[in-house]
Amino acid sequence: MNSSWRRILIGGTFFGMTCIVAVGGYMLAGWNFLDAIYMVVITVFGVGYGEARPVDEPALKVFTMGVIIAGCSSGIYVVGGFVQMIAEGEINRVLGTRRMSKGIEQLTGHAIICGYGRVGQMLVNDLALAKQPLVVIDNSEQRIAEAQLAGFLTVLGSASDEPILEAAGISKARVLATVLPDDTANVFITLTARDLNPTIEIISRAESPSTEKKLMRSGATRVVMPALIGATKIAHMITRPSAEEMMASVVGKSQLNEDLKEVGLEMSQIVLEATSPLVGQTLADAEVGGGFVIIGIKSGNKFVRHPPPEYLLLGGDVFVVFGHAGALPKLERRAKARATGSFRGITN
Repeated sequence: MNSSWRRILIGGTFFGMTCIVAVGGYMLAGWNFLDAIYMVVITVFGVGYGEARPVDEPALKVFTMGVIIAGCSSGIYVVGGFVQMIAEGEINRVLGTRRMSKGIEQLTGHAIICGYGRVGQMLVNDLALAKQPLVVIDNSEQRIAEAQLAGFLTVLGSASDEPILEAAGISKARVLATVLPDDTANVFITLTARDLNPTIEIISRAESPSTEKKLMRSGATRVVMPALIGATKIAHMITRPSAEEMMASVVGKSQLNEDLKEVGLEMSQIVLEATSPLVGQTLADAEVGGGFVIIGIKSGNKFVRHPPPEYLLLGGDVFVVFGHAGALPKLERRAKARATGSFRGITN
């Protein structure tokens, strides 16, 4: 229990005991209950409206002075506890805001995350694991409190307002990500951020495909659509389950193949048909031609990661292949069944 609440509790207890003892004392002096309570109230609260009965006995006068001193002292003590509690809260708030501002002022090359909702929290946690300095902006006091509790620098307010972005240090930031579920808000934030810092990288979230062009025209460097990513991920898990399993076990990132394609690489899976010329050969024979490497093979219910060169290929095996995008179709053609045709007049 903090000191202010302790003061309030102690003062309140002492005040209550004073009132009880005072009422009992006046009743012992021959006063009725109502008169005793009336006397205690006007005495303790310093009203002095007029005694219910004459206080002419020396002992009763001394007792009344004691009631005044004890009641006023305990009341002041309680009020002081309330004042302390209010003052401490206000001071802590001011100091916390100042501490946040000072911490942000010291940042350079940091990331600004606009929105601390479900997507924003996952993004911030990943960046924290990567030791990326960042600032969180959100207009919800509750979410800002959660971000502060997690140890992040924060700014409370709308990220579409210039002063808020300036308070987050946009002039020195390297990248800004706006991940709000509202496309309109993301467009406004992108426009404002691009106007304040023409060189900053802006990554914007979009819920509707039609918003992508608007965000790009507004100054976004990249646009990410979580719904599209999720649909693509599910489609890959259905059409290429072995490759997806391998990718998840290696890096755990659903966007790996998309990133690889940007540099001309690809991770895919190829089914070895039972009548393929590669059946019965070793893994080293299958990799002849170069440009790719087989990093995993699924045979039945067994999945072999990093198979050795002498691994014997069987019909129905599924290759998880990594390599240049242009080299993978060659292996895919070799993995298919032998072509049938006529040779020297004989039909096979």
